[in-house]
Amino acid sequence: MTGKPLTSRFVLLFVVLTQVAYAQKLPPKKDILAKMTLANAYFMQAWPDPGKEIITNKTRPSNIWTRAVYYEGLMALYGIDKQKAYYDYAVDWGAKHQWGLRSGLTTRNADDQCCGQTYIDLYLIDRKPERLHAIKAAIDAMVASDKVDDWNWVDALQMAMPVFAQLGVLEKNPAYFEKMYQIYLYSKNRHGGNGLYNQKDGLWWRDKDFVPPYKEPNGKDCYWSRGNGWVVAALVRVLDILPKDAPHREEYQQTYLEMMTALLPLQRPDGYWNASLHDPTNFGGKELTGTALFIYGMAWGVNQGLLDGDVYKPIIIKAWTAMATESVHPNGFLGYVQGTGKEPKDGQPVTYDSKPDFEDYGLGCFLLAGTELYKMKR
Repeated sequence: MTGKPLTSRFVLLFVVLTQVAYAQKLPPKKDILAKMTLANAYFMQAWPDPGKEIITNKTRPSNIWTRAVYYEGLMALYGIDKQKAYYDYAVDWGAKHQWGLRSGLTTRNADDQCCGQTYIDLYLIDRKPERLHAIKAAIDAMVASDKVDDWNWVDALQMAMPVFAQLGVLEKNPAYFEKMYQIYLYSKNRHGGNGLYNQKDGLWWRDKDFVPPYKEPNGKDCYWSRGNGWVVAALVRVLDILPKDAPHREEYQQTYLEMMTALLPLQRPDGYWNASLHDPTNFGGKELTGTALFIYGMAWGVNQGLLDGDVYKPIIIKAWTAMATESVHPNGFLGYVQGTGKEPKDGQPVTYDSKPDFEDYGLGCFLLAGTELYKMKR
């Protein structure tokens, strides 16, 4: 598949026809901001100490990936609503962990490096060297090595790729861009045998356990919603950070566009996407995290002029309206968030009242989506 997929015209026609009756008007900015503010306030009140350990099936430090994704969303929210409390909350989180990584300076684990995205964002606001030291040391060690098979699960792309891109821009050093591409390309084309990306379907298998011959109950490939959402977020964040003339940018953009086309006809009538993208009967139902990440990617694409607003805005509006009205509780708690795992059956049941094992990353996804929708031209 090169350029636009052969079926793209039919997909776009399908989407347009099925969305004609749906309201095309974007929600007012104040309403979008109010939903994000409510959900974020719930979380900050529930976690007044950002350094407090997270206790689920075991105790974990709060600079793990789940919390790091929340802070990605918080920094996005801070970008459109510069509340000092948001900035202070993020700084306090970094300081409580001494701006360190869960497994130390030598970690190659993308999950442990995800916090570095916010550390670097905060460094760019106030260039205190301690904010940069640990994350730069870890990534520099990876750049200096020959190893390129680290990201053997697709979540890792979102957790680590933006850090490489940020450092490449900050240090004006294309070596970060090149190493990021090498590890990404191994994930895309090598892991699992022939790579985790199925260009024919425009979607990713989560890891080697789900490449064919593995099938969903309906006989189709297993494409996990949030796993693909992580890839969407990775590509969007990297494209947003990279210089326009950066090497390999075109390939990232092409894969992003292929995914955007593939996701269009998979939206549920109620606005969400299923946890299993090609098998709606396998734990089918409303699910916020994948949905939020998809509309984050779509809204960003419309805002950047890469996607046709006439086609994508109805999809985005429908999804946001569903989350804002059906997922956000009156007190700001988010329902329909799938708990942690790697496939549709994990973290179940997913309902309006179900509480996931971690409450933070779902909010991060929601804030990323809301901030891009907020930026959309009226």
